[in-house]
Amino acid sequence: MEEQVYSMPRIGDKAPEFKAVTTQGDINFPGDYSGKWVILFSHPADFTPVCTSEFMTFANMADDLKKMNTELVGLSVDGLYSHIAWLRTIKEKIEYKGMKDVEVKFPLIEDITMEVSKRYGMLQPGESSTKAVRAVFFIDPKGVIRTIIYYPLAVGRNFDEIKRVLIALQTADNFSVALPADWRPGDDVIVPTAGSCGVAKERMESKDEMHCYDWFFCTKKLEEDKVLKALGK
Repeated sequence: MEEQVYSMPRIGDKAPEFKAVTTQGDINFPGDYSGKWVILFSHPADFTPVCTSEFMTFANMADDLKKMNTELVGLSVDGLYSHIAWLRTIKEKIEYKGMKDVEVKFPLIEDITMEVSKRYGMLQPGESSTKAVRAVFFIDPKGVIRTIIYYPLAVGRNFDEIKRVLIALQTADNFSVALPADWRPGDDVIVPTAGSCGVAKERMESKDEMHCYDWFFCTKKLEEDKVLKALGK
């Protein structure tokens, strides 16, 4: 039989559907998460140090993400019993950066057939054909992929950036704005580019809340408390 070939999903695509066995029971993805944001991420293998540090960090921030209507779903090509044993070891034995007794409550997908990994382009043959790289997919409440980040096997993820991206995506949606380089809550945001010469002229001459560096680049203030309130924080 010919092996099924999948194209890598892209930003703006519907998240590929699948059913899977996980450490929290069976899931139907992304249908079970309709109306919520999801961070779907892969890791190379259980019982490895970089992955252990990442899972402890994800678990430590899970409650904060829930307040932002966001769920975590992990994946590796290991089997269910390996997952369970590894997560128990994390809780019972591992202390890292002040984190200990860490219980991973979000689902970890068993993907021994590598079917889900292939659907999401998590296998990068130049890196490894048998281990998923550190992929991160941000999927919105409508099941649409909004951001994709890939890390190699040897480099752990930047969790400050993962959280910043989630906040930025929700802020862009909530306030119909774009966000400049290194944006953080409380920083100025970018208003949509003027769609006509008249609007561009008005903006350049305006004395209101906008600050225009030029007709195509105008910002306005968006207070941190408004951002956080919209996030449910």
